[in-house]
Amino acid sequence: MKTYRCEECSKQFSCLSQLKRHRQTHTGEKPYRCEECSRQFSQLGDMKRHKQTHTGEKPYRCEECSRQFSRLANLKTHMRTHTGEKPYRCEECSKQFSQLHDLKRHIRTHTGEKPYSCEECNKQFSDLGTLKSHMLTHTGEKPYRCEECSKQFSQLGELKRHIRTHTGEKPYRCELCSSQFSTPSNLKRHKQSHTREKQ
Repeated sequence: MKTYRCEECSKQFSCLSQLKRHRQTHTGEKPYRCEECSRQFSQLGDMKRHKQTHTGEKPYRCEECSRQFSRLANLKTHMRTHTGEKPYRCEECSKQFSQLHDLKRHIRTHTGEKPYSCEECNKQFSDLGTLKSHMLTHTGEKPYRCEECSKQFSQLGELKRHIRTHTGEKPYRCELCSSQFSTPSNLKRHKQSHTREKQ
């Protein structure tokens, strides 16, 4: 069978069109432009998927919970929340994850790598989401509002904890005595009472 080899990196392809597409990763060529926002893409398929962000089209539906997705790959990843499948394992501690980006973020807890830096104060973070949350401490912005009492919060987690003061929800359960708590920190404090009892 004839193969086509990339002269740049020696990767081989079974057809010429695949090699031509691959070459764009070296040249940086992006011949496909979105008419809506002028963003450019090296692959036609990538541009078509991008266009769905403008149209809101979500043709892939989860049969379990009816949530819809613009990409089949996103639906497949979502399905793991129902199946409990965790195909990504940390070689350091064997902890498993349903998504690759979660594993990559976790690995930084072992390496100590903090690739995201705050331009305001130079504080470094291991993941982008934490940096974005941190940035709100500089801007004073509080984008999360409680619908019950209109109190505003800079962090989504803070809003969720606050909402429990209205609902009385206690999602954190002690596996030793079945006591329930509204926050993980309260559960942690409670668990210490069991360790003291054993001493």
